[in-house]
Amino acid sequence: MPQVPHTLDALAVRAWCGLALEALGRSREEIDAINVYPVADGDTGTNLYLTVEAAAVAVEAVFVAHEAASGSGEAGRPALADAVHAMAHGALIGARGNSGTILAQLLRGMAQVLAAAGETAHADGKGLRLALRQAADSARQAVAHPVEGTVLTVASAAADAASGAEGDCGAVARAAYEGARAALAATPGQLAAL
Repeated sequence: MPQVPHTLDALAVRAWCGLALEALGRSREEIDAINVYPVADGDTGTNLYLTVEAAAVAVEAVFVAHEAASGSGEAGRPALADAVHAMAHGALIGARGNSGTILAQLLRGMAQVLAAAGETAHADGKGLRLALRQAADSARQAVAHPVEGTVLTVASAAADAASGAEGDCGAVARAAYEGARAALAATPGQLAAL
């Protein structure tokens, strides 16, 4: 797992988009091949890749706009709220298929927490825990008939594991990762099509 920052900022959002796009690029054919639910149409990996690509493009556009407006360097870095809003909006506009739509809902749920206005900082481990929970709940609520053994189950398990993690964003991300891995391994026993 790549190095996770102690707190979240626009650069972390940009890095996540890039890393997610690279990982999906490497795995999209494998994901396409195991795509069996709700329809075995062999496009889930491709749909996820295209959705993250749209999110990454939107985040890059925010960076370019800020750099043009204020010059390069620290002053040109967008706020976390701008980056997560762009990521979620880009994913929504570029969502492909059921998997892309669910991913866009996950990112929207995270953005609702990470970009929330107010006095409370949302860029720390606690903020990431809350964002992962909101993401999982938002995605599940957006699906008319949620089914266990799908990405919804994995997202909920990641949020559950993160909720018990103490510390900075790195500790929370590692806990979420382990929870998601365990849930993913259990999906064949939860979904008959697998």
